[in-house]
Amino acid sequence: MRKDNDVLGTINRGNPVESGLCTLCRADCHGKCETWLSSIRGRKLLYPRDFGTITAGSGNTTHVGVSYNSLRVQGYNYGAQGLPNGLSNSQDDCIFPNVSTECEFGNEIKTKSRMPLMTGALGSTFIAAKYWESFAVGAALVGIPIVIGENVVGVDKASVMGNGKITAAPELDRRIDCYLRYYDGYGAIIVQMNVEDTRNGVAEYIINKYGDKVVLELKWGQGAKDIGGEIQVTDLDYAIFLKNRGYIVDPDPNVPEVQEAYKHGAIKSFARHSRLGYTNLSSAGQVREDFLSNVQYLRNLGYKRISLKTGSYGMEALAMAIKFATDAKLDLLTVDGSGGGTGMSPWNMMEAWGVPSILLHSKAYEYATVLANKGNKVVDLAFGGGLAREDQMFKALALGAPFVKLICMGRAIMIPGFLGSNIEGALHPERKVAVSGNWDSLPASFKEYGSSPQEIFAGYHDVQKKVGKDEMKNIPYGAIAMWTCADKLNAGLQQLMAGARKFSMTEIARTDIYAGNRETERETKIPFITDVQNENAYSILNS
Repeated sequence: MRKDNDVLGTINRGNPVESGLCTLCRADCHGKCETWLSSIRGRKLLYPRDFGTITAGSGNTTHVGVSYNSLRVQGYNYGAQGLPNGLSNSQDDCIFPNVSTECEFGNEIKTKSRMPLMTGALGSTFIAAKYWESFAVGAALVGIPIVIGENVVGVDKASVMGNGKITAAPELDRRIDCYLRYYDGYGAIIVQMNVEDTRNGVAEYIINKYGDKVVLELKWGQGAKDIGGEIQVTDLDYAIFLKNRGYIVDPDPNVPEVQEAYKHGAIKSFARHSRLGYTNLSSAGQVREDFLSNVQYLRNLGYKRISLKTGSYGMEALAMAIKFATDAKLDLLTVDGSGGGTGMSPWNMMEAWGVPSILLHSKAYEYATVLANKGNKVVDLAFGGGLAREDQMFKALALGAPFVKLICMGRAIMIPGFLGSNIEGALHPERKVAVSGNWDSLPASFKEYGSSPQEIFAGYHDVQKKVGKDEMKNIPYGAIAMWTCADKLNAGLQQLMAGARKFSMTEIARTDIYAGNRETERETKIPFITDVQNENAYSILNS
């Protein structure tokens, strides 16, 4: 992919991947990839720059290999489906702002979302902790689910254990409370559980303190790696603390030779790892029984909404996730393909392991269809793994329709938090440390955007309208940036849906996309471009 896009005026600092993000996304980045610039300019990034002095033409004429970029969006020249209540099929009503992107997921209890977007799991990595207020407030204001990832309790030095179980978890409390402060009935706070979280009694702690305000997510894996979560710490005492908490720490900080190497600077950091699940089981049948038993235990505790996240394992594991989640009547299954991101995973593992997102998502639809044809109420799905733009959202929703309700974004939805915090720290030096800002001043490129938040953020006044002028002083700039970026994604999605003549989320179908090459057709079962409606065309010609 090109590093620059002259039409939008964007450029990647590093090597771009399919999503348009840089392979390595820096929190202190001065810009300006498409997602970065969307976080301040919003829906302006849907259009070519410099209107009135330019014309623009697409250079995307070839589609090589199998990827989301090799799917194309189908448009129609007549009809209108799924118009919201009160609207007619007149040309005055069938306009893209009238497209409804509200959606819901869940088995018995429906969770509403203002748009089909959720965050990836933001767990024990320090970057998630530093920018949490921006992420959480932004997600709550937009009205989308946010996921607190694994190990947040275990790595918290201020958390308290009693008889091997958590009795106080201030960092987890901070994260939950931060989201609930602006939660208005749309979205959800989801807390993820892994082996260590289960051992530490995180589920019991949450249900006792927050009741059914929290959705609990069981974790089988993610697209970035096929081992448990990792973080890196540079303090020997902290590494020993984590080792005593029951984590795998590499190298072992208790070994005298390692301590000597650390003392002399030969070892500067330690990697903390989580454990693999289901190591004592040897068959899919055993996994099913263990999984259903765990779900029932959580329901007995009082959890009314439970989800599952699985990674880019092979076809057996994917089928297990869909079937077992359906059998357990779970509320959501997130299918995360390779090509996604992480805060700290072995790099060559990320590069080499797992099933690429489009292939995994295609098989997820296929397997879900098998269950649906047997009369099952298939678990609602979310697709994730390297998705960042509104066109990718539409394609993934169509590829997995009608089972997919949400698109899961990790790094893409974190960028607004980084950028907003950097702007806030630059404009208000007294807040720089508190918001984890990385800039001492605004970059020279910001002259064209302005010098105040009201000028810089296209979504500033929309946020102010929602929370009130007096409350704006409590809204982090990173949350304003997230709102602005989400508005661009939502508007772009509305436009694509209107072009496909679909005015509500439930109308999106696989017939709204087609394959750009025969290889993609073969792997996704989405017909090739010129085969779509070709019979209709001949009927018209021969009539």
